[in-house]
Amino acid sequence: MERRTLRPFAKLIADQAALAQRLYDEREKTVQQIADMFGVPRSTVYGHLDKTKTVPRQLKKTTATKP
Repeated sequence: MERRTLRPFAKLIADQAALAQRLYDEREKTVQQIADMFGVPRSTVYGHLDKTKTVPRQLKKTTATKP
């Protein structure tokens, strides 16, 4: 029987989670950029964002120019 090892879950410490929240709320970084900073997957960053404080990002509207 082969023994498998599980990969530990990625977590942010409290200071990192607070910084991630601030960077995201101030629109300084995207979730992907924050994840890259801390070396964790995006899902970890999303898991640490305070959903009661976080305002969803609005898609940027592009204006079509007529020729």
